[in-house]
Amino acid sequence: MGNKTSLFIKGILFLICVGLVVVGQKTIGRPYILMQLVGLGGLFALLWDYNRKQV
Repeated sequence: MGNKTSLFIKGILFLICVGLVVVGQKTIGRPYILMQLVGLGGLFALLWDYNRKQV
């Protein structure tokens, strides 16, 4: 997979994860807390992938 393709996919995943966190924050209920946690986990995974290359 090329560098540009990987960057594009990571950008799309970032937007999806941020969207999950924002939608989960705006609404009340247990399913929406799970949405927030999934989004937060995705953001942590993207951050881990970025930092893994820096070591």
